[in-house]
Amino acid sequence: MAIKYIPYFPNTLEGQAVLDNFVRTKRILRYRDNDRVEERIQQGMPLYETELQERVGRNQNGNLVLRGECLSACAYLKDKGITVDLVYIDPPFASGADYAKKVYLRRNPKVAEAIRQAESELDIEELRSFEEKMYGDIWNKESYLNWMYENLMAIKSVMSDTASIYVHLDWHIGHYVKILLDEVFGEDNFVNEIVWYYYNKMQGNVNRFASNHDVIFYYKKGDSYIYTPIKERRENSIKQIKRVWNKETQKLVNAKDDNGNIIYIETDEKTIDDVWRISMLQPADKEEPVGYATQKPEALLERIINASSNKGMVVADFFGGSGVTATVANRLGRKFIHTDININSIQTTRDRLLAAKAEFDIREIKDGVSLYRNPVQTMERLKKLIPGLRNEDALDKFWEGSIVDTKYGMTPVYLPNLMDGSTRVLDKPLMNRIIREAMPDLPDNTKRVIVYYIDIDNREEIERFIREQGNPLVTIELRDLKQVLDNVVVEDLAEWEVSEESNGLFSGWKVEIKQFQSDRVRQKIYEINQKNQLQVLQQKAKGKEKTFTPILVSDEGLETIEWISLDCTTAERSAPWHSDSEIKIDKLGYVIKNGTKTTDYWDACIRCDHKPLRMKIRNICGDETVISL
Repeated sequence: MAIKYIPYFPNTLEGQAVLDNFVRTKRILRYRDNDRVEERIQQGMPLYETELQERVGRNQNGNLVLRGECLSACAYLKDKGITVDLVYIDPPFASGADYAKKVYLRRNPKVAEAIRQAESELDIEELRSFEEKMYGDIWNKESYLNWMYENLMAIKSVMSDTASIYVHLDWHIGHYVKILLDEVFGEDNFVNEIVWYYYNKMQGNVNRFASNHDVIFYYKKGDSYIYTPIKERRENSIKQIKRVWNKETQKLVNAKDDNGNIIYIETDEKTIDDVWRISMLQPADKEEPVGYATQKPEALLERIINASSNKGMVVADFFGGSGVTATVANRLGRKFIHTDININSIQTTRDRLLAAKAEFDIREIKDGVSLYRNPVQTMERLKKLIPGLRNEDALDKFWEGSIVDTKYGMTPVYLPNLMDGSTRVLDKPLMNRIIREAMPDLPDNTKRVIVYYIDIDNREEIERFIREQGNPLVTIELRDLKQVLDNVVVEDLAEWEVSEESNGLFSGWKVEIKQFQSDRVRQKIYEINQKNQLQVLQQKAKGKEKTFTPILVSDEGLETIEWISLDCTTAERSAPWHSDSEIKIDKLGYVIKNGTKTTDYWDACIRCDHKPLRMKIRNICGDETVISL
């Protein structure tokens, strides 16, 4: 349960266009869940306990990397009295796509033959990599807009009086969200619609004009806000009219001399307008991609941060992704808050900030959910963890599936969508929707439904509501999903040897990894091999010559390790992590030591100056296991 609920910003501004009453055109844009959103808005943002996972450096500026949803992150900030001066968000675009990252097997230092064959065999991407889903961008329009409305209200509640917000979207949903932004921030506080034109995007053969831009909506919170014009160099100097500010008209006007003649100046600069020609990241770029599907170029965030904040101000990104906002904010002398629900985002950002010599805290919101890796993976895993759950074509998509037994027959099962935080709390509006909208469409012989919940508003009140409003012929059974999720996370196993080491180059302690076994990684590779083998057989059946080459993992399993850290400060397993020494093995097998790239291959060891007490190992899929030494 949430500790309490934190109020949002006061009611939305009157007189603005809203989704259920678009008065200016007298058209109705009504969505069925609007009343339910109002119920949640009145209740407030759920505040949960947070736990310090790691502190990097002294962090006197209070920089924060926070794992959790936007709503609960804003509740935490508001409860602590923390306000932000600039917000950039790049939320899901409701594009209907699943985003994945490439997962690479590393070189196995225990197998000499694998190293010798690395250049000829393992560098073939298909043999040493596979894709792993990171998050799903699959929404219906109603759910997405209600979700965005709550998030925008929450974000506004933690913005300072002079703050601005940049909302990055594309053609899928941007025009709808523009209406929400007008409603939440006010049409008068709209500043710009910025077009990011990425001219270097590769295009296939499509029967339409190529889509080579996103849009970024820029709003201020109030009358006073930070804005610094951004200039860039011209290729050649030009002569242009000098413009000056007229205090009386509050406009820029042409400058004139004492005789009334227009003044011209020579300039090699131009002021950036609302069309930004910035390239997308490409593999050969100097700015190295970090393997995150939706990574944005640093030049994009640099322009936003320089334009709408001053040094020392707080810059926040509540859908932080690859960590570009935090990284650029730190480089430009701003404080930063990075929030994301995806563990891969937190890991990617943490490693990126460490390499940038940033100082920060990593905190996790304890909302009662042990996410397997990310919401998409958890949802997929849940279907296997709930005994007897199967797909059921006869049921509406509202139901996750059904369980069949001898007493009740086919029992529909409802699961909250972990990608949509608004469904995590089972309250009366949600139960009313289940009873009034979902259950009447069930087959006539339905005797029972099972409703799983993560958090429940008031169980006694919900059960009373079911007795009063439900169908007496159909039993509604409530189940706590956390009891299922407790079985989701399975720790990896390792064998190691700790020893003191002294030679001409190093004197200290060494931990050598003998074996590393990750059931999750091996299962993932098994599934990929099965899928690839089936595809090859299907191609052969069509007369095409194809060869199946499986992804193989050695008995030692060391090629499934991505990152190792040693803590020489405390042996307490649950204490915040302190990384005294760490290495990361990149996809080519080179070691990144304490954030600094090297040209060394990993030798299966990690070293530190003092005796290590704990070790943390991250596998290539992102799961981390803490081991007491």
